[in-house]
Order: sequence, then C-alpha cells, then structure tokens
Amino acid sequence: MEATKVGIREFRAGMAEFITSNTPVAVTRHGQTIGYFIPTHGQAEADVASLKKASKTLDRLLAAKGVDVEGVVAEFKAARKRSGASKKPAPSAA
Repeated sequence: MEATKVGIREFRAGMAEFITSNTPVAVTRHGQTIGYFIPTHGQAEADVASLKKASKTLDRLLAAKGVDVEGVVAEFKAARKRSGASKKPAPSAA
C-alpha cells in the first residue's frame, strides 16, 4: 500500500480526515519525509484487553515474589522528591 505524501501543515490541517482514512500518510517537511502516520481502527478494545491481561500477570508475579507494591510506590515517590529537589534552582540572593 502506497503512502500519501503531505506536508506537515496540510497534515495538521487535515488530521481528522487522515485519522478516518485507511491509507498511511508520509509527512514531509521541505520535501523530506519526517515521519509516517498509520491509522489504526478497531484495535482499542484489543489493546485494553492486552493491558488488563498484562496487569493481572504482573500482579501474580509480584505476589509470588512477596513484593509490597505500596512500599515500592512509596520508595519511588521519595526518590522522585529527592531528585526533583536537586533540580530546582537555588533562590537568588537579592
């Protein structure tokens, strides 16, 4: 299946039509292809089902290993807080 070539402005302006189309789109900028848009239809339910199945599998694996999920979440939040504190700029002396 051949992709339709469109410029980035045309792609943005016609996004609704491209989403409902079945044809892939090659997005160009100054004549160079910068990306492809491949519309998908009807896969949302399958994606959600796959994610739910993966979630259940992960829950079973964590339980089998005795991992405390709430403890992991608390550690993650604490690490993010420490990391974020080091990235904040120091107040300027006026």
